[in-house]
Amino acid sequence: MTHKVHNIGVAAKIGLYSDAIETAPNQRWLFTSGTPGMDAAGKLPADITGQAELAWVHILKMLDAAGMTVNDLVKITQYVIRAEDIPAYAKVRARMLGEARPASMLLVVAALPWPQFLLEIEAVAARQWSASEVPVKGQAKSDRRLFAAASFSSSGAGAMVYFFRPAITAPKPMLSA
Repeated sequence: MTHKVHNIGVAAKIGLYSDAIETAPNQRWLFTSGTPGMDAAGKLPADITGQAELAWVHILKMLDAAGMTVNDLVKITQYVIRAEDIPAYAKVRARMLGEARPASMLLVVAALPWPQFLLEIEAVAARQWSASEVPVKGQAKSDRRLFAAASFSSSGAGAMVYFFRPAITAPKPMLSA
């Protein structure tokens, strides 16, 4: 893992997360939007456990799409609407994270965008560039470009994922006169 944990002892008294995470320089980053526990058909389980499992499955899919795992998570922010759901949610989170300990914030909020949402999860991950993603030695700086990709759900309730990777472009063709 390329992240350094800085624990000052506060987080350990509360739950299974880290006080702070430091990432190494030159990482590629993944930011997710708030992700509810909704299935592909737009249905929501009635209970916190079902919604939490689906939301975490979505987070894991986004990590996988970016070539990352839970060990690359540096920060998670979780929103629940009922304080009494925290113990059940924490069990699902612990199972999904395994030994990973990203920095974490859990908030109890009055409402989420849809009244049926019991929670939403945001995640931030960072990972070292792989050898295939590093710009080619000798490539002109002007030929190095970054791009961002975003995925939107048609309902507006799904997650938007941003990830940045270098796009190696071929030199522009020379036009003959």
